[in-house]
Amino acid sequence: MGIMCKVMRGNFIESMHVAYVVVLDGAGQIVKNWGDPYYLTCVRSTLKPFQASAAVATGATSAAGFTSAELALMCASHNGEDIHVQTAQEMLEKLGYDMSYYECGSHIPYDRKSKVDLVKNSQEPTPLQNNCSGKHAGMLCLAKYLKADPAGYTNVEHPVQQVIMKQVKKYSELEDFPLAVDGCSAPVPFMSLYNIALMYQKLASVDYENLSPLYEAMVSNPMLVAGTDRFDTNFIEVLKGRAVTKIGGEGVIGIGFRNDDGSVLGIAIKILDGNQRCVPPVALAVLENLKLLTSAELEKLKKYSNITLKNHRLLEVGSIVIEI
Repeated sequence: MGIMCKVMRGNFIESMHVAYVVVLDGAGQIVKNWGDPYYLTCVRSTLKPFQASAAVATGATSAAGFTSAELALMCASHNGEDIHVQTAQEMLEKLGYDMSYYECGSHIPYDRKSKVDLVKNSQEPTPLQNNCSGKHAGMLCLAKYLKADPAGYTNVEHPVQQVIMKQVKKYSELEDFPLAVDGCSAPVPFMSLYNIALMYQKLASVDYENLSPLYEAMVSNPMLVAGTDRFDTNFIEVLKGRAVTKIGGEGVIGIGFRNDDGSVLGIAIKILDGNQRCVPPVALAVLENLKLLTSAELEKLKKYSNITLKNHRLLEVGSIVIEI
């Protein structure tokens, strides 16, 4: 049975969401699951560290001189704040490219202040503010290193995507998977929650030389992984190197956790109806159930677990309750 997320209005259930979760140990064995551990879903942006690993593995990021902060942005679904835009711009400059090379498209920044600033200045958003601009800078970095024409780098047949999918197959331990097109135009696979958790178990491990720099980049630069008032950033900050998390579209999240005894866990979560609002409270409920978080850590993250719903007059009208 899955985890129930009850959206309460007053004392009554107004809506419900169901989450499936699987937890794997360092040997790839299922420690615990709620719902079907082999539920098939699109990985979405939860895939980003593993897409980024292709540029690390080939030596492309080293050749370009990418910093730890820039590696973190390659794994990010960021807010489009100044720090994100500037970092992406610096990555392109190192490659000798400009944003006309991007194939991710443009959208309004997630960050409210950045959005308001655009409107005030009568500016349109650019691809640099796209939440995937770091990932795409990494793909362009790989294209340059491979001496491939960067045009069409998001096409599945392009050498960039061929190298990326080879890495994804390696870490997911899948020989094949169906592909679709992500919001940023890059190909993205469907795979089971088990295989997503397997990848995150490896991300947390110190045994994979092409993943460890990305884990360290994420824990060293949490602001670049997401941004202000974002769960990924706040969670990574609070855990202080013990774990990384990466949310993807349609209610997917992967967590790589390092225990004090050196063992690791990989966790994959999917909100079945794709609603994002229950992802953080479910993630924290799972970690609390597994006794992985201290009381101090839970207290610092309580805004993501003790969620009250307010109306336009800021009156409390309900809450989100997790039944695990």
